[in-house]
Amino acid sequence: MARILHIETATDICSIAVSDGLELLSIQTADGVRQHAAQITLLIQSVLGQARFSLSELDAVSVSSGPGSYTSLRVGTSTAKGICYTLDKPLIAVDTLQSLALASLNMEREEGLYLPMIDARRMEVYTARFDATNEQLTEAAPLIVAADTFQEELDKGIPLILSGNGAEKCKKILPASGIVYSPVVCSAAHLIPLALQRYEAEQFENVAYYSPFYLKPPNVTKSKKKLL
Repeated sequence: MARILHIETATDICSIAVSDGLELLSIQTADGVRQHAAQITLLIQSVLGQARFSLSELDAVSVSSGPGSYTSLRVGTSTAKGICYTLDKPLIAVDTLQSLALASLNMEREEGLYLPMIDARRMEVYTARFDATNEQLTEAAPLIVAADTFQEELDKGIPLILSGNGAEKCKKILPASGIVYSPVVCSAAHLIPLALQRYEAEQFENVAYYSPFYLKPPNVTKSKKKLL
């Protein structure tokens, strides 16, 4: 079976896991804004220690590819690329939204539209639509959530299953009926089935040129201080 290190840093959650095939061997998670760079190496050492094998014994490294936080994605990507380049291991990119949709599908087992959501400040989220087979129906895009955002689907009686850290704020403004709020949030464990599929199909990234899917440029605030 394939031994894969999984790196998930698309949101405030920094999650690292090791799997052998579909079996989760070890997982460690740190939750904190801008703590990824300080935590990621320690978490990798911890999960490898618990799994009782070294980086050199890995068959591949998978990384959550976004969309998500610009800075957080860069930390995860640079770490994954560094390991793959140094040890000549394959790099696997796993779509963050698809991994959330699949995890909520496995948990909820509902027919309907699966809408994984990544928080993107205020009432904006990054999202895409998936069906009950985890097939992606729409491209990932930013969406400003309003009270009537999904009214057409709700009027047709289509169940909506929302997940991810962007779903929580939707509870305040969306209708109470017709929507399931799955507790699934980003986790390295959710990368396992999709990463294994890509490993077996040899769908690897070019380590030198790979970059994550940011969707939007970083939010840079200009300093108001006057230069002397």
